[in-house]
Amino acid sequence: MSDPFSLYRLTGEQAPEAPVLVVALEGWVDAGLAGSTALSGLLETVETRPYAVFDPEPLIDQRARRPRLRISDGLNEGLTWPEPIVRVGTDRLGSGIAVLTGPEPDFRWKQFASSVVSLAGAMGVRLMVGFGGFPAAAPHTRPIRLASTATSRLLASQVGFVDGTIEVPAGVEAALEEALGQAGIPAVGLWARVPHYVAAMPFPAAAVQLLDGLAAVSGLVIDSSVLDEAATTATAKVDELIAQSAEHLAMVRQLEHNVDALEGTPETLREEDMPSGDDLAAELERYLRGESGGFD
Repeated sequence: MSDPFSLYRLTGEQAPEAPVLVVALEGWVDAGLAGSTALSGLLETVETRPYAVFDPEPLIDQRARRPRLRISDGLNEGLTWPEPIVRVGTDRLGSGIAVLTGPEPDFRWKQFASSVVSLAGAMGVRLMVGFGGFPAAAPHTRPIRLASTATSRLLASQVGFVDGTIEVPAGVEAALEEALGQAGIPAVGLWARVPHYVAAMPFPAAAVQLLDGLAAVSGLVIDSSVLDEAATTATAKVDELIAQSAEHLAMVRQLEHNVDALEGTPETLREEDMPSGDDLAAELERYLRGESGGFD
């Protein structure tokens, strides 16, 4: 570790100038695998190197997220421990990017947040951007919209937000937003509004929107086209399945009507406005896994 109060050790890699810190940790709400898919797309297009590695011992419940053992012809060749890590790189114009990945800590969130603030200050981080997705009353046939959690009204208004006041369980990304904001580093969480009936399966169109949102709020040059083919394929499969059922087609048409009526106005999500998509979600999941079966 670089000091007795931090939870990380530096690798010796040089940090880029004034990077944007992208946070995409595993273990919290990620409907449609929007955040994890966006992270994969980002790392596919930006070459990164390890900059700081967090000690998993005080942070991770090893029985809940066990290390991986490599065995070769009966020989124990060592363990790979689940650990948060910061990787650094640049976009194609040379602007700095830092990416915090790995498992969301199980313990010591406040100390973890303090360590990330210390690290971000030393690196000269200019902005933090988090990735995630949540189930929404939205059709897959309309562009995915983003909602924000942010440390300033300006950032929130750049992205859009869910109107009104609500209290929800928080992930560590929210703790990082708060801690970085208090330290004077602006932070924003980008949340893709994933159609609720595809929330339990990969929906790459949401990840594309997260990458485009990152580019918009940060000024980074991000290529989201690496996910375009997967997004097109997944959407086509959903289209194909829904077309087989008049009931589910009607549900999607109603969602389209609701969203079109709200376009350009703040959106308030109400439970009574959300059609039940449980049956469709289950059928979609089976279909996308390649299992047989159809609508009754």
